[in-house]
Amino acid sequence: MERSRRTFLLWSGAAVLGGAAVVAGARLLDGGDEAAFGPAPRPLPTPDRVLPGGSVDFGAAGLGVAGISPLITPTAEFFRIDEAAGIPSVDTATWRLAVRGRVQQPFDLTYDDLLSLPQTSVPITLSCVSNRVGGSLVGTAVWQGVELATLLDRAGVDPAGTQIVGRSVDGFTAGFPIEAVRDGRPALVAVGMNGEPLPRQHGFPARLIVAGLFGYVSATKWLSTIELTGWDDYDGYWITRGWAKEAPVISSSRIDVPFDEARVPAGPITLAGVAWAPMAGVGAVEVRVDGGPWQRVTLGEDIGNSAWRQWRWDWDATPGTHTVSVRTIDRDGRVQDATRRPPLPAGATGLVEQTIIVR
Repeated sequence: MERSRRTFLLWSGAAVLGGAAVVAGARLLDGGDEAAFGPAPRPLPTPDRVLPGGSVDFGAAGLGVAGISPLITPTAEFFRIDEAAGIPSVDTATWRLAVRGRVQQPFDLTYDDLLSLPQTSVPITLSCVSNRVGGSLVGTAVWQGVELATLLDRAGVDPAGTQIVGRSVDGFTAGFPIEAVRDGRPALVAVGMNGEPLPRQHGFPARLIVAGLFGYVSATKWLSTIELTGWDDYDGYWITRGWAKEAPVISSSRIDVPFDEARVPAGPITLAGVAWAPMAGVGAVEVRVDGGPWQRVTLGEDIGNSAWRQWRWDWDATPGTHTVSVRTIDRDGRVQDATRRPPLPAGATGLVEQTIIVR
């Protein structure tokens, strides 16, 4: 997918979040010039723990199909949606991460403190709740940081602390159940992205990354406070605006090539794209042509249940106008929901249907 088309899709997706034509105060960027934002002042420490896929080559071609989404999304092309009127500039000399609320031992960490704690590296696919089926508001990065469970264990969570609320330096808040830190999924206070310190536009100096949850309830950027509250004691920014409080990412899939309404010559062509099924992981991907039988495709490298997988299918295309569809089946046998629902209030469902014109 060419950059100009991807940028258009990113901007068009912004209209969905918040259920209005435009989200007041929201910024949506296709990467940006890293030189303009500047990296963190010191390199990342070597990870102490590398989860499956956490050491993947950032330049890996994967299935190697021209136009397919890279296995690891380049940082400069990673989607960005947030409510910041401007990208916060945080001075690490004065910044502190506070752990507060329903805990026995509240504490603060400096940036150096955070980097000195055991570091974990893991690939995680993030998807925006406003992403349309087959849309571009999804990407996979290798995130590095401190496991959130480590900080909670140090604080000693009170039994009444059932919700983790992330607070940003700019006032944004998001909350999710504490079970998401205790059920084995990757959940980090991230300081790195794709082997480098977090860029400013992606949350420097630290942000929350929780596998399997939409970002509007979990992925607080420019993190300043982790607060433990009761589940019913507080609602984050987007919950008060009509979005679901519990927000698991929905299994989905996308066709990257050929693009919709592409014109291709008759004969062998390759369909390819990505699929994701957070928590359970992608077990299989199937495609069909013109409503015919579903057919299994070739899957790319498995870099963990929290990350997407590339797929490809070779098709002997006959002349005419054809409709192609794709669906994900997770490792537990659950098939991607084909019911068409809009993003509000808990994420879009349905199947991609793309038109291919074969000459």
